[in-house]
Amino acid sequence: MLRNDQKRHLRTLAHHTKAIVLVGNKGVTEAVLREIDLALDHHELIKVRLPAVDRQARTQLVAWLCPAVNGELVQSIGRTVMLYRRNVTTPRIQLP
Repeated sequence: MLRNDQKRHLRTLAHHTKAIVLVGNKGVTEAVLREIDLALDHHELIKVRLPAVDRQARTQLVAWLCPAVNGELVQSIGRTVMLYRRNVTTPRIQLP
């Protein structure tokens, strides 16, 4: 579980990055889950762009997605979600 100061640090790091994974209208498929998993392994901190659905559906999608990829939600703004998962073998990001 990330503390607030750690989330703030991660938001600062991800501010200028673009979304790495784009989720289409078909939703989160197995292929999308694999891409998110690979991106988290490589980058540790990623942005995911969700489909244009209502807010409640996006909230449910994020609540399902985080445990599915063993990631933690850093921030959710509109359709963009920031996810973090520490790489155990070669960590890239130092948390405060």
